[in-house]
Amino acid sequence: MNQVAKKRFFENVTIIDIAEEGKGVGKADEFVLFVDNAVPGDIADIAVYRSKKNFGEGRIAELKQASEYRTEAFCKHFGTCGGCKWQHMTYAAQLKFKQKSVVDALTRIAKIDVAGILPIVPSPADKYYRNKLEYTFSNKRWLNDGENRSDEVLNMNALGFHIPGRFDKILDIDHCYLQAEPSNSLKNSIREFVLKHGYSFYDLKAHTGALRNLIIRTSSTGETMVIVVFAYADEEEVNKLMGFIDAKFPEITSLLYIINQKKNDTIFDQDVIVYKGEGFIYEEMNGIKFRIGPKSFYQTNSIQALKLYEITRDFAGFKGDELVYDLYTGAGTIANFIAGSVREVVGIEYVPTAIEDAKINSSINNITNTKFYAGDMKDVLAADFVAEHGKPDVIITDPPRAGMHPDVVNRLMEIEAPKIVYVSCNAATQSRDLLVLKEKYDTVKIQPVDMFPHTQHVENVVLLVLKSS
Repeated sequence: MNQVAKKRFFENVTIIDIAEEGKGVGKADEFVLFVDNAVPGDIADIAVYRSKKNFGEGRIAELKQASEYRTEAFCKHFGTCGGCKWQHMTYAAQLKFKQKSVVDALTRIAKIDVAGILPIVPSPADKYYRNKLEYTFSNKRWLNDGENRSDEVLNMNALGFHIPGRFDKILDIDHCYLQAEPSNSLKNSIREFVLKHGYSFYDLKAHTGALRNLIIRTSSTGETMVIVVFAYADEEEVNKLMGFIDAKFPEITSLLYIINQKKNDTIFDQDVIVYKGEGFIYEEMNGIKFRIGPKSFYQTNSIQALKLYEITRDFAGFKGDELVYDLYTGAGTIANFIAGSVREVVGIEYVPTAIEDAKINSSINNITNTKFYAGDMKDVLAADFVAEHGKPDVIITDPPRAGMHPDVVNRLMEIEAPKIVYVSCNAATQSRDLLVLKEKYDTVKIQPVDMFPHTQHVENVVLLVLKSS
């Protein structure tokens, strides 16, 4: 380790950028510093707590000059909770640096000229914008600074979110600014009830305890779904809690529970038991209804999801007679959204239950020009599949954060659809794929969209047009 990396303290460091995970970026000579809760434009003394050869992680020892972008964090859990890590920056600054992150990825990785990139689309709401939250019950509460750890009667039960880097510790959340009411009232009332009645909270290491997770889903149609995930609760405990929730919150549309005794929290392989109502709620977008079950994927910012899909449709420039392939279709949200603008949509998705949701969503909207297929994308999207269904006029692809498998990118190069609309939640992996596609495609339009205020995450939509031979 060189001498500068051994140094534990740097004075008057100017923060020049912001990285993922909400850390500000500064330099001391050639040593790069990633600084907790620092904002570009800050000038501060930095105490380093972890060093590598050419970079270190630190925290602000003294803020000498506050950035023009700095603002007061609105949540008391900021800095401890793993979410909303950019809330110490003004929203205008967040948009500025999200736009910059997209530009940096496209120019550095994809080597694309981004002179014509459109300004990022802001979220109309920067609080209470999520339609889904998942809380965790744990008997290993994170102890905040100043708490008396020697107190023998200290309540160690928590209902909240995981501490970053500590799977076994849960931060007890009083109020979360991500989801509108009745979310906080539900969470707090349930916590009060189970503490009063002596329910055991889950132990994430020993895998014991009655209560495991609480999932709350809301919709723009005013419906609410609540899912309580139990582990080792008895029937009386289950019925007592579910009865309380039903009586306290009669407005709940769908009240469900799951008994999950696996060692992981995933519920996709678990049976869902309906306590009240139907096993689903409805979301609506542009006159199209979407049935949302406990295992369904749906964009968590409903308002911005509509904007994202409108941009996708508009970039494609449909005339009405197109055959469209919708890759990574999920529950068929994009496919059903654009179905009225094209001749036919063929959707492909890895998760079979999502494909069933997609088919249901077509059915309840009387959409008859969609087809959906489940399977690994690189296996399904083969030459015989294209021969059977026809060469697409437009391909829409919206892959997970990891981007597309190289085999899928190669298949797109072979198919040579006239247009590709690439929707991504990770500009870096999108840029990696675009670097390959640019051999045959020109980048015509680029539109970032902010789906998740106060986080580093940003969606990006790119229109690619096949080069003329």
